[in-house]
Amino acid sequence: MPHWVTREVFRCFKCLERAGDRLTGAAGPVFVTLAVVLLSVGAFCFFEVISPSLPWPWLTTPACLLVALNLFAHYYYVCTISPGFVCDPPRTPGTGLLWARKRRDTGRRPLTGVRWSEDVHVTRAAMSKCRKCGEMRPERSHHCRICGRCVLKYDHHCPGINQCVGIYNERHFVLFMLYLVVACFCYAVFGWKRVLLALGWFDTPWPYFAPPMAFLLSFILAVVLFMAVSAMAGWHLYMVASGETSVETQDHEQYRKIAKQRNESFINCYDLGWKKNLELFFNVGPNGYPLYTLLVPLRIEPYTDGRAWARRPGFEQHLGVRPGEELTDEDDE
Repeated sequence: MPHWVTREVFRCFKCLERAGDRLTGAAGPVFVTLAVVLLSVGAFCFFEVISPSLPWPWLTTPACLLVALNLFAHYYYVCTISPGFVCDPPRTPGTGLLWARKRRDTGRRPLTGVRWSEDVHVTRAAMSKCRKCGEMRPERSHHCRICGRCVLKYDHHCPGINQCVGIYNERHFVLFMLYLVVACFCYAVFGWKRVLLALGWFDTPWPYFAPPMAFLLSFILAVVLFMAVSAMAGWHLYMVASGETSVETQDHEQYRKIAKQRNESFINCYDLGWKKNLELFFNVGPNGYPLYTLLVPLRIEPYTDGRAWARRPGFEQHLGVRPGEELTDEDDE
């Protein structure tokens, strides 16, 4: 095939890619509006049709309300809290009612720089220059083609929240998926008997204000979302437990192949073991916030501001990756 043909085909694909990026960015508000409507309809149908029929209402009703509160709160947070751009100044935690308080024994520790504790070693991140926007950015940052900016601990751009998932909203993104799985599971398990009633299998008339068709459609959507989001949430939890983001999972797979060709092993320097990785991601445990912050939708600060990272003891970079082999945003495309 002539070289000019290959070049033109590549240009066509790049044009399609840029058009897809623009469409994704423009459709973001539509996806958010649709999500809010569907969540609201589902919640209304559940509390009007399903919740009154549950046993032990003194226990099940508060539990269902807590799940719904977490569902809507974390979706609001993940849509409204900036993911954290490299050019933004470091943030300070809030002090309002929506902010959780750290354990008393942790005090106010710096979010950046070098520090040690009994079980974690945090060092400053290496800096590099982005080839697309020219910003000096710390490691684990990536350039988002849709936002046009570099994001701290970039995971991916999600049309469903109309922005990127980064260091400041990644926790809310994962918790939203987990509570969505719980909500859809409860809807499917406790609502199937009302499906038969909505289909007219019994002589009893439909006694609820919500239309039967709306309930049926929301039930079907809950079943589909439970299967789909369970897979997504499970995959994200696996990456969190491995000390990786979505982008880093792809990069590390390439690093493993390169290291294997040299008869070497690749070791992720951010992987401190699944338990410590989860503690750092959710920022709970002895050096973070209380565990109840996983059940109550309060805002918390991450353990770092994205300019310093916890690493394995004795590691300042990945093992098996040599200078110049790090993948850039151009390579990721």
